[in-house]
Amino acid sequence: MRLLLDNRSRSFSPGLLSDDDLSRLYAWPTDGGVRANFVSTLDGSAVGGDSRSGSINTEADGRIFHLQRELADCVLVGAGTVRAEGYRRGSKPIVVVSRRGHLPESLASGEGDVILATCAASGRSDADDVWIEGDDEVDLPAVVARLRTAGMPRVLAEGGPHLFHSLLDAGLVDEFALTLAPRLVGGDHVRVVAGIPLGGESGLDTEIVHLLEEDHSILGLWKVKPTPAHP
Repeated sequence: MRLLLDNRSRSFSPGLLSDDDLSRLYAWPTDGGVRANFVSTLDGSAVGGDSRSGSINTEADGRIFHLQRELADCVLVGAGTVRAEGYRRGSKPIVVVSRRGHLPESLASGEGDVILATCAASGRSDADDVWIEGDDEVDLPAVVARLRTAGMPRVLAEGGPHLFHSLLDAGLVDEFALTLAPRLVGGDHVRVVAGIPLGGESGLDTEIVHLLEEDHSILGLWKVKPTPAHP
């Protein structure tokens, strides 16, 4: 993998990177935070023709995807994405956001921890593996705060696009990792952010942290700038 630009550490020169270099580049800030990770085609689709992101993944994207999981404390994901992508339990705790309180079947058993983050309207009861945050909607700031209290400050949000929108709208996303896959799919597919416009007329600003390239895939990391408070 080749480094094109590094604005955070400024300790790397453009050129080929080792595995250790990649780990340093994708390390979370010391105080943790929420990082969203997505892949998109060049024409802006978050999925392929089968409506799954897995069909537009590239080898380079998969490599960075797994690296970020290794570096994270937990994975935050919406129940719909779990079903669509066939998530399985693994070495990192998976926090599933579901307003209805339904844990997808693919995560019902197996090795590894799963936490269901839901709201009181679901009828579920709070437990070690079921977190009740919010009344009629899942209170995402409360979920993120609870993860930090539970010793999981480095949160990797993997989707889907509607959950990403909600996290951005709540001002919870600190960083955004995006792979541009060298593909064009056409159609009217969902983008990585799905929902009403964010941040007023101008949207949300970001600052680039670094930019990489491998086999025509472009992999970037951006810092999401907080929205200024209105007087």
